Amino acid sequence: MRHAIHIWALTMVLLAAASSGAWAATLQWPLSAPRSALIRFSTAPFPYRGTMPDGETPFLDAHDGARAGHTSGRAGVYWEDQTFSDNRSLIAFPKGFDPRRPAVIVVYFHGNGAILARDVADRQRVIDQVQASGLNAVLVAPQFAIDALDSSAGRFWMPGAFAQYMSEAAANMANLLDVRRDRASFDKLPIILVAYSGGYNAAAYALSVGGAAKRIKGVVLLDAAFGEPDKFADWIERRHNSAFFFSAYLDDAEPGNEKIAGLVTRQGIAASARLPERLGPGSISFVPVGEGANHNDFVTSAWVADPLSWLLARIPGYPRPR
Repeated sequence: MRHAIHIWALTMVLLAAASSGAWAATLQWPLSAPRSALIRFSTAPFPYRGTMPDGETPFLDAHDGARAGHTSGRAGVYWEDQTFSDNRSLIAFPKGFDPRRPAVIVVYFHGNGAILARDVADRQRVIDQVQASGLNAVLVAPQFAIDALDSSAGRFWMPGAFAQYMSEAAANMANLLDVRRDRASFDKLPIILVAYSGGYNAAAYALSVGGAAKRIKGVVLLDAAFGEPDKFADWIERRHNSAFFFSAYLDDAEPGNEKIAGLVTRQGIAASARLPERLGPGSISFVPVGEGANHNDFVTSAWVADPLSWLLARIPGYPRPR
């Protein structure tokens, strides 16, 4: 649980330093040590008091006195105060990050049953995998439903909400490193959107109505094509000349991947079932993963150990200083 401890402790250190301006005197580029924090966002996916994507059904459709909750198709009612109340996001800079060089933002949407510190940082080792990739990237991971069997995107269902979130993320990145004058630079960085499992729902809406589709230079689905195939296919059709799409999957996600691939190929867009040597514009891949992998461990053990690191290392143009 080293990252869980690291994040909680470092959050307080970073926030104190940011408020005092201490980083201005101490930080040098490239970063000599990783920096990470859990930050509250006003534009986070939750809490969310709006409607479902149909525009009519309230998201919070269950009530018990003063408590409000959401009825999940898989697990019954989840109460807002327990499951849909955390507005924090994880921001993590790897050792060696250098804002003076070309950089990207890796946005990670966790799956069901996840908590940022316990699962994204520790169990799924996402911070470690970004570090190991060699990519000059900052990681941003919002909290969705807390430790629940629910894939709701919350505020990210709303048009333009993902772009607003990324603008706030840019401000928080600049504040953490006490380079507030460079907020505009962070707000222009290209985005690599990664979704695992139930993160597909938020990813689909971020691509279709999020307002930042042109900034997204790549999409990675890790056993995650469980719905919204039209939204993924539409984004590929619009952006395949300037971005990549990669989806690796097990048997349960095969129908969704076949649906997306079918929609794409009918538009004359070439897609491959092989692992790519390079992830750049025009690379469209739907890769089945055979025996030896399981869904729960897919982020850390799929066709290789640490598949996210493997993928990020194949994105050209953003090397971190050695």
